[in-house]
Amino acid sequence: MSLIRQIWCLVLGAVLASVLGGVAVSTWSLRELLQTQAQLKNADNANALALALSQQKGDAELMSLLISAQFDAGAYESVRWRDAGGAQVFERHLETPQISHAPGWFVALLPLEVAAGVAKVSDGWKSAGEIELRGQTGYVHEALWRATLSTASWLLLVGVVTGVAAAIVLSRLRRPLDTAVRQAEGVTQGRFETVLEPRVPEMRKLTSAMNTMVVRTRQMFEAQAEQLRTLHHQLLCDELTGLSHRRQFVAELNSALERDDGPLRAGLVLLRLKDLQGLNQRLGHGATDQALVAIAQALRVYPEQVRGCLAGRLNGSDFALWLPAPNVVGDTAQALADALRAGLQNLGSGVGVALGAVELMRDQPMSAWFAAADAALAKAEQGEGVVLELREAPPSDEVAQGERAWRALISDALAQQRSRLLEFPLIGRDRQVLHLECPLQLKLNPVGEFEPAARWLPLALRHRLSAEADLQALALALQASQQDRRPRCVNVAPASLNDGSFIARARELVQAAPSAARRQIGLELAEPAAVQHFEALQELGRQLRPLGVQLGLEHAGAGLAQIDRLFQAGLDYVKLDSAVVSGVSADVARAAFVRSLVVMLRSLSLKVYAEGVTDALDAQALWDCELDGITGPWASAQEIKP
Repeated sequence: MSLIRQIWCLVLGAVLASVLGGVAVSTWSLRELLQTQAQLKNADNANALALALSQQKGDAELMSLLISAQFDAGAYESVRWRDAGGAQVFERHLETPQISHAPGWFVALLPLEVAAGVAKVSDGWKSAGEIELRGQTGYVHEALWRATLSTASWLLLVGVVTGVAAAIVLSRLRRPLDTAVRQAEGVTQGRFETVLEPRVPEMRKLTSAMNTMVVRTRQMFEAQAEQLRTLHHQLLCDELTGLSHRRQFVAELNSALERDDGPLRAGLVLLRLKDLQGLNQRLGHGATDQALVAIAQALRVYPEQVRGCLAGRLNGSDFALWLPAPNVVGDTAQALADALRAGLQNLGSGVGVALGAVELMRDQPMSAWFAAADAALAKAEQGEGVVLELREAPPSDEVAQGERAWRALISDALAQQRSRLLEFPLIGRDRQVLHLECPLQLKLNPVGEFEPAARWLPLALRHRLSAEADLQALALALQASQQDRRPRCVNVAPASLNDGSFIARARELVQAAPSAARRQIGLELAEPAAVQHFEALQELGRQLRPLGVQLGLEHAGAGLAQIDRLFQAGLDYVKLDSAVVSGVSADVARAAFVRSLVVMLRSLSLKVYAEGVTDALDAQALWDCELDGITGPWASAQEIKP
C-alpha cells in the first residue's frame, strides 16, 4: 500500500474513531442522565400519589379508585399498594407495552435500569402501607435515540469537514511526493531530471538529495561520454590526422550502403598525396606530416557540418570522403581541390594531390565504388599539383521517370495499402527472439513485385511521404502482433518527426489497439534523431511509452557520446551500428570500444543490441561484451528457440 493511502487510511480511521467514540460517549452519558431523571420522576410521582392517598382517611375503596384514576391518567408501567402488613391491596400493570420509535437493537443495546418509586401511605398517625410506582421507559429510549441521531449527524458533519481539510493538506503534501516519485522512476528508466525543491522541510531534504544524485549521475555520464570520445579517437581513428582509419571507414561505408534511408545516389572522393616517400626525403617528416594534416583538416569540415558524411585515412597517403547526397560530388570535390591548393602552397610547388571523384547508384557493391574511384584517381595522378578527375554518374530511374511520377507511385501504393512487413529476428544469448525487425515494403506497380525500402524510401523522404509510410508500418505491426502476440519493431524516419500530426496519429493508432498488442510494439529511430529532433523524440516517448510502446535508437555508434542529453531521451534500448561491431572478434581495440559503449548505456538503464552481425566469431565476441541481443544475417540463420 502506498504512503498516501496509508495516510488516508490513518486519517479516515481517526475521523471514524472520533465520530464513533463521540457518539458512544455522548449516548452513554445521556442514557445515564435520562435514567436518573426517570428514577427521580418515579420517586416524585410515588410521593405525590402517597400524599393524595393519605388524605383519604383510610377508605380503601376510595384509595383504590384514586390509584386507578392516576394510573389511567399517567404514563405508568405498573403501580402496587401494599398494606402495613405487606399484603397486596391493589395492583395494576400496563397490558399493552408502549410502542417506541427507537429500533429494537438500540433498545437491547442500551437497556434502562430505572428503580421504582416507593412512598409510605399514612392514615393520620397510623401507617396505611406503601405505594410502589414504576413509569414507562419507552419515551426515554425514544428521546435517547433522537438525541443519538442528532449527535451522530453533527459529528459526521464535523468529520466530513475534517476529511475535506485533510484532503486539501494531503494534496499539497502529495505534489512534492509525486514529483519525487516521478524523479526516482525517471532515474530507474535512465532519465535524470532535476526538480524544484518544495517548501515542506522533510520533502525539501528528499528532493535536494535526489537532485544532488541526479547532478552527480549526469556528471558521471558526461565523464563517461568524454572518455568514450577519447577512446574512439585513440582506438578507431588515425593518430596523426584524427580521421577514421581504413578498417573503420570501410565498416562505416558498408553500413551506409546497406541502410534503407540513404539517397539513391551518392558520391565518393579518393585523395592521394603524391610521392609520399619522396616528400619525406625532400621536405622531411615534419613538413610531410603538415601536408597530411592539411588534407585531413580540409576533409574534416564535411562530416562536422553535414551529418552522414564520412571521412577517413585509408593508408599513409590515401584519404576518402563519402557524400550521402546526389549531384554534389562534383562541386564538393572542386571546392576540396581549391582548399588544398590554398592550404598546401606554403609547402612548395613539389606537393601534389590527386582527387578521384565518382557518383554512383547506392545499390552498387563497395568494390564497384572503390574500383570507379580508383580509376579516376589513377588518371588524376598523371597531372601536376592538385588535380581532380570526375566520373559522371548515369541517369537514374528517378530522372528518367520524373519526380512527379515517383511521388504518384509512392502515394498510390500507400493509399491503396499495397504494403507488407518483412520479419528479421533479434535474438538473445539463449537464441530466443526478443523482437522482430519489420521493415516496410511497397508494391509501387499494382502488378509488380514488392519493393524494398532502399528503393523508394529516399524518394519518400524527399517528397515528405515518410510519415504516411511509418504510420502504415505501425498499423501493420499492431495488427500482426494482435494476431500472434509476437513482439515487433518498426523503423521511424527522423524526418517523420517533423510532421506535426505524426505523434498524435501514432498515439491514436496505438490507443485503438488492445493493450496486449501495444506492449509488443517498438519504434526505432536512427541516431541522428536524438541530435536533430531531440524534443520531438522526447515527446514521442512521453506520448507512447505510457501505452506500453518501447522506443529505441538504431544505427548508433560513436555519435552517442555527442548526444548531450541522452539520459533524458526516454529510450528503452540502443542498437549499435554494424560499423561499430563489425570485426570486433579480430580487433581488440574495437572490442574495448564496444564494451565501453555497453557500460555507458547500461548506466542509463538501456538495453544494448548489435545490428548487422554477419560472422559467428563476431557474435561470440559481442556476447562476451555483455550485449543483450544480436540481429543481422547471422541471427537470421540461427535455429530459433520457441
